[in-house]
Amino acid sequence: LKIGRMLEQQQAVADLRSFVGRIYNDTGGQKEAIDSLTDVEVVALAKNLKRGVPIATPVFDGASEKEIKRLLELADLPLSGQTQLFDGRTGERFERQVTVGYMYMLKLNHLVDDKMHARSTGPYSLVTQQPLGGKAQFGGQRFGEMEVWALEAYGAAYTLQEMLTVKSDDVNGRTKMYKNIVDGNHQMDAGMPESFNVLVKEIRSLAINVELEQD
Repeated sequence: LKIGRMLEQQQAVADLRSFVGRIYNDTGGQKEAIDSLTDVEVVALAKNLKRGVPIATPVFDGASEKEIKRLLELADLPLSGQTQLFDGRTGERFERQVTVGYMYMLKLNHLVDDKMHARSTGPYSLVTQQPLGGKAQFGGQRFGEMEVWALEAYGAAYTLQEMLTVKSDDVNGRTKMYKNIVDGNHQMDAGMPESFNVLVKEIRSLAINVELEQD
């Protein structure tokens, strides 16, 4: 690297001091008092840096692209941050330059205490009148197509009716069901889900008139 070449060429301590000072003080980070070091200390610091300058930066709020390019320019390295690699078997250059660096892993912070969630009543979507999804919205668990198919395969008709009406978007039915539970009455009076009305309005938007006839 550049500092290593400067040491091999036995350049003046003043040049080393100036270059190290530019590394530490011209990149917008915390200022370091390089000028207060003695010549011996400057040479010792340069020897520690001859294999590279260690830099610590936060993952998502760290050095900007401009600062990184500034350091690459100081080190006489390509501003792309890539380098030329060679095939270890043939000795030939790879066609394109390659980004080289340390790989690291981040542990995902999945904890049971953060996942546990339950809901009785809560917020509903204004359009479909179905419960919102996700713990953050204090929503319910999604009962999708494949779950419906599973209950259909088992012939669980009443469970399926409960899932798709009073536990979802049957507004009148869920209000009655809540009152029945409070009164100790476990009877269910399922009605028309709001999603049916949404479907009818979508079909009407295609200029197809659909009317529901109730006996």
